[in-house]
Amino acid sequence: MRTLNTTLAVVLAASLAGCASDGTSTPQPTPTPAPQASKRPNVLLIVADDLGYSDIGAFGGEIHTPNLDALANNGRLLTDFHTAPTCSPTRSMLLSGTDHHLAGLGTMAEMLPSAPHQQGKPGYEGYLNERSLSIAELLKDAGYHTYAAGKWHLGLTEETSAKARGFESSYTLLQGGGSHFAPVAGKLQSYDAVTYRENGVIVTPPANFYSTDFYTDKLIGYIDANKGDGKPFFAYAAYTAPHWPLQATADFIDRYQGKYDVGYDAIRDARIAKQKALGVIPADFQPAAPLPASAGNPSWSQLTAPQKALEARRMEIYAAMVENLDWNIGRLVQHLKDIGEYDNTFIFFMSDNGAEAGSGIFRDNADTDNSLANLGKSLSNVQYGKRWGEVGATPFRLYKGTSTEGGHRAPAIARLPKQTAAQSPLNRIATVRDLAPTLLELAKADNPGSSYKGKTINPITGRSLLPALVGSSGDVHASGSVFADELFGSAWVRRDQWKLVWVEQPAGPGAWTLHNLASDGAEANDVSAAYPAIVTELKQEWQRYIVGNGVVLAPTSGLNP
Repeated sequence: MRTLNTTLAVVLAASLAGCASDGTSTPQPTPTPAPQASKRPNVLLIVADDLGYSDIGAFGGEIHTPNLDALANNGRLLTDFHTAPTCSPTRSMLLSGTDHHLAGLGTMAEMLPSAPHQQGKPGYEGYLNERSLSIAELLKDAGYHTYAAGKWHLGLTEETSAKARGFESSYTLLQGGGSHFAPVAGKLQSYDAVTYRENGVIVTPPANFYSTDFYTDKLIGYIDANKGDGKPFFAYAAYTAPHWPLQATADFIDRYQGKYDVGYDAIRDARIAKQKALGVIPADFQPAAPLPASAGNPSWSQLTAPQKALEARRMEIYAAMVENLDWNIGRLVQHLKDIGEYDNTFIFFMSDNGAEAGSGIFRDNADTDNSLANLGKSLSNVQYGKRWGEVGATPFRLYKGTSTEGGHRAPAIARLPKQTAAQSPLNRIATVRDLAPTLLELAKADNPGSSYKGKTINPITGRSLLPALVGSSGDVHASGSVFADELFGSAWVRRDQWKLVWVEQPAGPGAWTLHNLASDGAEANDVSAAYPAIVTELKQEWQRYIVGNGVVLAPTSGLNP
């Protein structure tokens, strides 16, 4: 495989001289010398949970995210970066570099009880299976310290824990989500009934636990435990914010009081205007229209004053969680600077899927308090709803759990070692599967192919991002490459600008539609009737995808051959 050799290091140093965010040439300082070949870069991989495409400032949001914005100003936005539509399938691809149907998360483990046709099938184990690689194991073999803090969601047992999959030190939440505060003694709610492991052993979080703060403390502690021993590190910051339940400390919530009283449309329109000004989307981009108003999904003007207050408060809490996340990312970056490792660290930030759109206000028992005054505190348990989910997904259609761009196009930022100037956004397609080969190339570690430690494994199918990141332009994947995915009976197939989409009912028509993303990035117009040959070709690619990746569909699914 390719490595970050001397030639590429020279290209890296030259490219990091930078260009303006609009792609025009600007005077640059003398490039910093490239790292010595003997000093391999550290890796800080940061994953947000259910963060929407437009939530942070660098992607058009009004939420105060100065640290992520600074990362973008010293790095590069990836504006066409794709994940799975939900969390654990994404995380399996992130660590393994292969499709989640092969890696063990063909569906989420929580969904298997209601999917008898998938139970017991290869690729549907509900955890990162033994046939799949773990980038932590590979980097550990290559001489890296490996640390993780936050959400695991890739197995509940010690045998499937972060420790078992190559993390030298780890503190992880095993399930998909839980309270961001410590459980209240004697008042157990469902979102408190979660499990944590530290280095493979079941543990209980401390009384002063707030998830994002605590995971940051843990990761800093792990990094410092081996500081100065000469070995590089791979640090995986797998935050659970801003995944519901919406909970944050009062000092962050208070910063947003009244911010969202203007309603969904005003915030969304402002984000679209900012995205165009920043170059995140083209100036002529036609954003997706909001969902039609209905009794279960009213528009802002249809809400009563008390309903508006509740809706605004939920978004205030969500914004507080995102700003707290940003503040903690700033702590990590500053710590790297304090210990002299920032210039030798590759930093990659991403969300694990599109914006969440659950509308639940959960009342487990008499102890749950979802009153307006108590929202955001430890005994409240709410999501923020489809309308705010639409805002998070701006400018795309729908949200988490769907096969539209709003479900699987995620915000991502990359900052190379020693990079000090922003490059223009990388608007070529890239996927979460590309992270594993990128990290191997950075680490000068071999790609094991289809055999690892004497057993046959699923090979990495992503491609390294580095050649594209070190240049001002360039494709990660060659023209004509095909991308596809399926989850919960919805699917998509993409080749260049053409995307064939199946959104299962009731969110969609339960039929294939064709979209030209070059002129219709919001997937608003079905052009299948005008391009039947493209539809036929992409359906053939879909057949190859499901066979090659062992996709198990419901017997009644229209996605079957």
